[in-house]
Amino acid sequence: MLQLVCLQVNFLKPNRLFAATRGAALERLRAFAPRAGRAYAEGRNTDPGAEQPGAVSKLSPYLRYRLVTEREVVAEVLASHGFDEAEKFIQEVLWRSYWKGWLEMRPGVWRRFLAERDGDQERLHGAPTVREAEEGRTGIDCFDNWVQELVQTGYLHNHARMWFASIWIFTLRLPWTLGADFFLRHLIDADPASNTLSWRWVAGLQTPGKIYLATPDNIARYTNGRFAPRGLAVSANALVEAPLEKPVPLAPLTAIDRSLPSILLATHEDLHPESAIGDDPAFLSAVVAADPALLWGEGARQFVSSAAADAATRIAGHFRCEASLARTLDAVAIAAVALPAGARQVVTLHAPTGPVADALTRLERELARHDIRLAILRRSWDDACWPHARKGFFAFKEHIPKILGEELRA
Repeated sequence: MLQLVCLQVNFLKPNRLFAATRGAALERLRAFAPRAGRAYAEGRNTDPGAEQPGAVSKLSPYLRYRLVTEREVVAEVLASHGFDEAEKFIQEVLWRSYWKGWLEMRPGVWRRFLAERDGDQERLHGAPTVREAEEGRTGIDCFDNWVQELVQTGYLHNHARMWFASIWIFTLRLPWTLGADFFLRHLIDADPASNTLSWRWVAGLQTPGKIYLATPDNIARYTNGRFAPRGLAVSANALVEAPLEKPVPLAPLTAIDRSLPSILLATHEDLHPESAIGDDPAFLSAVVAADPALLWGEGARQFVSSAAADAATRIAGHFRCEASLARTLDAVAIAAVALPAGARQVVTLHAPTGPVADALTRLERELARHDIRLAILRRSWDDACWPHARKGFFAFKEHIPKILGEELRA
């Protein structure tokens, strides 16, 4: 009989917009797929307001933690539409893959963001302008409303995120790093690549010299007249920075040594390892690490805690082994499962640039002291997408048909 062994987990109140299970993700995907063509293309820029029906899928929290995969989402959409009809939505899915690949080859940009953020936090600690912005007391009706929506729901429409970032940077004249950090602390779906690079894009850093400037007319039009903001910046200069590092090659990863007794480690970066690893490996046991220290906000921590429990149940059934939940991603917790089981190898999926990737680097060193090997696997989707993220998205976009042709045939 299969057994699910759960360590102590403090579950918070479930998010009312996003049930944190793979079943809920698949249900949302299937309901959205028929609308992923013309309806999405024509309505995707309109933000009807919190919890109101709209054209977007709201699949981002599930894709963020891979409760559903990019491949599954695109395949489901193409079952209902031709590529040309669904191209706008498919591009949105691929933007996430592009951002991850771009940052994976330039990890110094993530470290630069963290250093600049820490410096800006120290410099502006307690500043009333920052406090007013974070509390939604700027007097700009749309901005203050989005602050409340973000804090209460953990979600914002993508267009609202762009307007928000533009107002933060160019109207309120606050450091972009603090705005990006505010999103990290409140968005359920925030990840290092998409969040950091999107804020850089608005600021004119990602595409040097090209900014995104929010305008009252655009906001009024695409919020169905809900807002008529006044006092927004009418012109702005792009931010500037020191030259970036050149792209580095993607790191080679370690293959599974199938001769070694192994356990499976799942992190919140990929909570559907079944689709990447398949049915063949026989694992002694599995650990799903939901480490709150590697997430920024309570909304994300609550979502991941519930999603990790859902993943542990699925993993136990799929691989026919015991699965446990761990509240920390370190060698002590993982070795406490691996050593008594007689494991000589821990198998996990690659985590893109960010806190989990750093934790896995530390874990690999610590496990080696116990003579336990860490095998890190990368999904074929990432292998197909990331090498093409060396330049801008338009160059990347040229490769999408080939990527989909190869991945959807697999």
